[in-house]
Amino acid sequence: MTGALSPSHWLVILVVVLLLFGAKRLPDAARGVGRSLRIFKAETSALSEDGKKDPEPALEPGTVAATGSPATGSPATGSPATGSPATADAPATRTTNSSTV
Repeated sequence: MTGALSPSHWLVILVVVLLLFGAKRLPDAARGVGRSLRIFKAETSALSEDGKKDPEPALEPGTVAATGSPATGSPATGSPATGSPATADAPATRTTNSSTV
């Protein structure tokens, strides 16, 4: 096999498609496929145009982006005394009562 379809293969495929869809429904099916391909092409071109837009300007070295949180002397996470992670980040332990099982 060379990988390409020979004319006899195309003829068999055409006959199978005609048997599956029928001569009356084949034009409608082709229109639907064409419409779907047109929509797909429009969406992919819109996505590629979105990717070409100028990204936000990069910050110069040494500048810090604003996070919107108030500046405080203590870190946002962890307890102030030990510096350990906050309890919200720790996995919750669940105890089960064996008498209720």
